[in-house]
Amino acid sequence: MTTRRAFIQILPLAGAAALCANAAWAAGAPPVDPKDPQAVALGYVADATKADKARFPRYAAGQACGGCQLYQGQPADASAPCALFAGKQVGAKAWCSAYVKKA
Repeated sequence: MTTRRAFIQILPLAGAAALCANAAWAAGAPPVDPKDPQAVALGYVADATKADKARFPRYAAGQACGGCQLYQGQPADASAPCALFAGKQVGAKAWCSAYVKKA
């Protein structure tokens, strides 16, 4: 029989294990396919320099996912999860119309 005290002691360990599992899963996530309907709607391109400047006039040189607030990795990471593309990774040098410069 477990006691409430034992349960409370185990709870932080379970939370830490869940976070580690989530990080490991995100590291193995597939990259975003530029032909995916959501990616097409957002103008996602794997190379920011190839963004459609006529369709997305907000694009400015130097913008890339690595410098976006939605990018969930470090700027030096080659790819990382993005809040917009659940379960997938975006390249640090990619771009989409939802770009918001990191503060």
